[in-house]
Amino acid sequence: MHFFPEKLEQYATGHTKPASEVLNSLERETYVRIYMPQMVSGHLQGRFLSMVSKMLNPGNILEIGTFTGYSAICLSEGLKDGGTLYTIDINEELEALAKKYFEQAGLGKKIKYLTGNAVEIIPQLDVQLDLVYIDADKENYSKYYDLVFEKLRSGGLILADNVLWSGKIIDEKQDQETKALVAFNDKVQRDERVENVLVTIRDGVMMVRKK
Repeated sequence: MHFFPEKLEQYATGHTKPASEVLNSLERETYVRIYMPQMVSGHLQGRFLSMVSKMLNPGNILEIGTFTGYSAICLSEGLKDGGTLYTIDINEELEALAKKYFEQAGLGKKIKYLTGNAVEIIPQLDVQLDLVYIDADKENYSKYYDLVFEKLRSGGLILADNVLWSGKIIDEKQDQETKALVAFNDKVQRDERVENVLVTIRDGVMMVRKK
């Protein structure tokens, strides 16, 4: 779903610095080979994630939901020297593809790919996080938020993707995923421990700063 006229989105993309050839190749291969390729972040959102990461200059990033690795590469562009991005995905079939492009991007040693259930893996991470990106199963967004919150430093950011859910969050009739996203958005809005802004880029990104 386009929240803006398609020509206006094309204009925005055309006035955004280009992605690397590695990212372009990854996006092309995702669309050729992978089911539901629209899940890839893509150029405009990828540059947004990269910009946020570069401004924050994080030492540790956690990504929940790797898919083919596009967003992980973008987020890693802002890592401090010696920094690490931990990315979790339950689909082990995509691991080889993501790791291939991590290596091509020169990030093989900076990205730690963790396969399994994020609800079980997150409590085992003994690191202080500067940036968290949530882009996984929508029904667990609130749970992921709670699991990472104490690990996130003051001033750190949480970014949650797809929070507008193709506009379904304002429909009267809602399925379980939509209800979960509405509950998540409301939870963040009520949380006095944070500042937040819902950014209307692509399918909506909730940006949360821990006070």
